[in-house]
Amino acid sequence: MELRHLRYFVGVAEEQHYGRAAERLHVAQPALSRQIQDLEEEMGFRLFERLPRGVRLNAAGKLFLDDARRILQEVENAGLRAGRVAKGQAGTLRMGFVESISWNGIVPDSFRQFRLSQPDAELEMHPMLSLPMVEAVQSGKLDGAFIFSLDEPAGDLAHRLVLRNKLVLAAPRGHPLTRFKRLRLRDLNDTPIIWIPRWANPVLHDRFIQACIRGGLKTPRIVQRAADSATMLSLVSCRLGVTFTGEATRWHQPPGITLVSIVDLNFPLPFYLIWKKDNQSPLLQKFIAQVKAASQ
Repeated sequence: MELRHLRYFVGVAEEQHYGRAAERLHVAQPALSRQIQDLEEEMGFRLFERLPRGVRLNAAGKLFLDDARRILQEVENAGLRAGRVAKGQAGTLRMGFVESISWNGIVPDSFRQFRLSQPDAELEMHPMLSLPMVEAVQSGKLDGAFIFSLDEPAGDLAHRLVLRNKLVLAAPRGHPLTRFKRLRLRDLNDTPIIWIPRWANPVLHDRFIQACIRGGLKTPRIVQRAADSATMLSLVSCRLGVTFTGEATRWHQPPGITLVSIVDLNFPLPFYLIWKKDNQSPLLQKFIAQVKAASQ
């Protein structure tokens, strides 16, 4: 049994006449009659009572008509749903992002714009650290992600540079360092510092320590380690030390924290949108286009 058998059956059942049904279905009447006969032979029983001027459904045909209509409607709906996914109008987009950059700017703006432009699509947002997000995109668990990376993503990853986030000092309000007019790295000698553990981002950790040493902060006094920005800022607000954070922190810094520029710390944090090169998701392609337009 094929879908055309169901369409032909429904047409004859609704018209109760082979000639009218053939005209409606744009098929020759003899061919239509043979298709209905084939259907009845395959099912093993008749669906119509033959009349001098047309046909009429029997009891089995009336029951079969309901199911045939439902099946044809489900097939049509399935095609429409698949078409919407193919056109990027529906489906699911799975995006990762670094929480510390999500309070203002291109990350929340791009998510908001996507929801407005694709109201029938589902947007899954996953806050994560940068390195796990790279692995999630490469494995296909995420379609794309906003990450910090000192090096351009390479290999099977495509990328778009979104911005460069300047690294600044976050200190408790009233801390002596906040009163410096031109704060330098060497001024932080013997200051308790909260910083990331090396496992969280080895490249960022090592290059930052090297930048400190070049600036005269020979042995940073790290008293506490935390893997995410929110925890580090919370510890600063508890006056357990100072930390280094992106300037975008000003959009969500806890009360009691002051951000201070360090004049000899030239350490930009490149912020990228990444995705796998062979990911042809229409929703992803639309999202990338929106981000490219916003970051020009």
